Amino acid sequence: MTTCGRQVAVKRLLLAIPERPISRVTLDVGPVVRGEPGLWASLTADEARDLARRLLAQAALADTVAVAPAVER
Repeated sequence: MTTCGRQVAVKRLLLAIPERPISRVTLDVGPVVRGEPGLWASLTADEARDLARRLLAQAALADTVAVAPAVER
C-alpha cells in the first residue's frame, strides 16, 4: 500500500496458447480509497526490466535529495 492509498500488485500473466504461449509481467495500480480509478499494464519481460531500472534510478535520486543537507540562505 502506498502512502497515497493505492495498492500496487506485480504479477506474472501466462496465456498457455499451444501454438504461441504468451508470458507477461502485469502491473496493477489499484484505485485509492476515495474511488479514483486505478490503472493496469501488461509488460514484456524486457519492458519490465527497463521499468525496474528506471524505478531504481529514480529511487536513488529520491534518496539523495532526502538526505541532502538543508541549504541556508
